[in-house]
Amino acid sequence: MNFLSTLDSPAAIINLPRMLHNIQLMQQRMDALDVRFRPHVKTSKCIPVVRAQIEAGAHGITVSTLKEAKYFFVDGITDILYAVGMAPGKLPQVLSLRRQGCDLKIISDSVASATAILDFGRAHGEAFEVWIEIDTDGHRSGIKPDDNALLEVAHVLHDGGMHLGGVMTHAGSSYGLDTEEALVAMAEQERSGCVRAAERVRAEGIPCPVVSVGSTPTALSARSLEGITEVRAGVYVFFDLVMHNIGVCEMNELAMSVLATVIGHRIEKGWAIIDAGWMALSRDRSTQKQKCDFGYGQVCDINGTVLRGYLLSDVNQEHGIVSYEGAPDKNIDQSFPVGTQLLILPNHACATAAQFPEYHLLSKDGGLVSWNRLYGW
Repeated sequence: MNFLSTLDSPAAIINLPRMLHNIQLMQQRMDALDVRFRPHVKTSKCIPVVRAQIEAGAHGITVSTLKEAKYFFVDGITDILYAVGMAPGKLPQVLSLRRQGCDLKIISDSVASATAILDFGRAHGEAFEVWIEIDTDGHRSGIKPDDNALLEVAHVLHDGGMHLGGVMTHAGSSYGLDTEEALVAMAEQERSGCVRAAERVRAEGIPCPVVSVGSTPTALSARSLEGITEVRAGVYVFFDLVMHNIGVCEMNELAMSVLATVIGHRIEKGWAIIDAGWMALSRDRSTQKQKCDFGYGQVCDINGTVLRGYLLSDVNQEHGIVSYEGAPDKNIDQSFPVGTQLLILPNHACATAAQFPEYHLLSKDGGLVSWNRLYGW
């Protein structure tokens, strides 16, 4: 019996053996490179998943919201990095968590941000631990390793009485690569840039103990992490079609899918209609710019076998359209009769997971267990 048939659709399904394999794969790589690993939990937002990562050898966690920080702190995890630029209005939440015993670190990438943290800290008698965000690839936030602003921020924090914990970077542009050579080069660019930033801070006589880098593609591609103290990565725990296109995982390592049911057909168009639309899969179309466009997701049968050529080609709020690439399948009603259950592999696991309040874990023997996940901000 396939226990998935007992679930209402749509539902978020996690293949437990695949997830545990992914956790071990990353941890073994970090151990081999002799660095600490701080997983980014924004992908799963799930206590049992994070516990499995820590049991495998992870040290501390990375979060993207203060709600996550509070959620995991209440569960007993204290070593937490809030890896989003600090909005001054959120500093009271940070202070509250730290006063309760949470070893919460925050980040800054400008004199304005650092000054706001300093002023609030002084006003409340708190020496916040702050890491400076470094831009090593022009992707998003951060200070360039050789920018004078780096030293200005370091001095504002250190001289003002805050604790400068280190520097951190995220090579998000690695998501646009798809060759081993390019990924290795980006991992080295990320490493060398962050190390260079730390060296400049230390040359000013300011301690900079932590040098933190990370993205799933660079973590799995780095040849050397000399000078790095820790790595962060998140989506590796489930992987997804974007990661598959990049080349850092095989299709049979994707651990998350969405259970859907066929509810109708448009035979003249070669469509099967399912009960999972963008409210279940999200509107993420990250693979559209990659070498293989998977539409809104790759279609699999109820056992997880990839049905080559069949994609989720379009979505509405609660409806999805399954069609065959190329010539329409004019026997689509026979290929996928009404009531057929399917699994859809997502483009972006983080975005898809965010649509659901719980996961249904499928074990090796086919049994099911449900795990809650955190919702919202």
